[in-house]
Amino acid sequence: MKTERPPTLDPTAVARWQRMAPPVSPWLHEEVASRMLDRLQWIKLQPKAWAHWGAVRGGLQNHQKLVQKYSKSECFVVESQSKPTQAAIKNLSNSWWQPACWFGKAARFEAPAPGSVDMLWANMALHEAADPQALLTSWHHALTVGGFLMFSCLGPDTAIELREVYRQLAWPPAGHELTDMHDWGDMLVAGGFAEPVMDMERITLTYDTPARLLKELRELGRNFHPARFAGLRGRAWRTRLEDALATHLKTGPDGRLSLTFEVIYGHALKAQPKVKVSALSSMSIQDMRSMLGAGKPAPT
Repeated sequence: MKTERPPTLDPTAVARWQRMAPPVSPWLHEEVASRMLDRLQWIKLQPKAWAHWGAVRGGLQNHQKLVQKYSKSECFVVESQSKPTQAAIKNLSNSWWQPACWFGKAARFEAPAPGSVDMLWANMALHEAADPQALLTSWHHALTVGGFLMFSCLGPDTAIELREVYRQLAWPPAGHELTDMHDWGDMLVAGGFAEPVMDMERITLTYDTPARLLKELRELGRNFHPARFAGLRGRAWRTRLEDALATHLKTGPDGRLSLTFEVIYGHALKAQPKVKVSALSSMSIQDMRSMLGAGKPAPT
């Protein structure tokens, strides 16, 4: 089970990307968010309050659909940097010209108080976390007992064709190693979640040219591997890469280039904490009241 920080992910590079990432929702993120929305039909719990973690990069269009679905619920939008926070306020505030004002309550652009939301929605963010176990723990703290987490992230087979091209060219890795869905399930349990349900699918995207493929990859993220090429690379390197992609990624008679994305979906509950009290154990009155008053988790 992986509970340590990812050894092939440079936290400095991650922090730099989070500061400079364009405040837009990539097409693939919106597509994955729509597929996550389909999975909500199986969830019976209607949250009184919910949080959207990383809404700007995670999918602004599908945020509006979530607001419509939970129109009577309070919504928190949580961003880690000021740039996406300002973009979220601009796009999701309840102004008369914004669609958000037609449905539900005004969004709150801040982190929710501990134990205050019944659903935490996090689309395509976990695979870029420098300390994923700490992030899972923060999500767990935000949820009420009986609340649930819905998340998605990229899996190990993502851009496997591009990784193979880099290997054949004897270049440093094309990207950091991504976590398997079974390890995510173990980490959810280690973080205090219960009944994790993991699912995975592979999405194949096709491109007209190598240049268009590389442009979309740059919109999705960066290479965070500590052993990535350290210097600047010129036009000759770019031409060599595009030629290699055109040769190795071309499929079918139309000559389009194919690239695989493995998408992992996860769902888990925040269960009633299990407290074992021995003859020598002590517990504060406040903790006892909290434990007794929490009740049983709501069904999902």
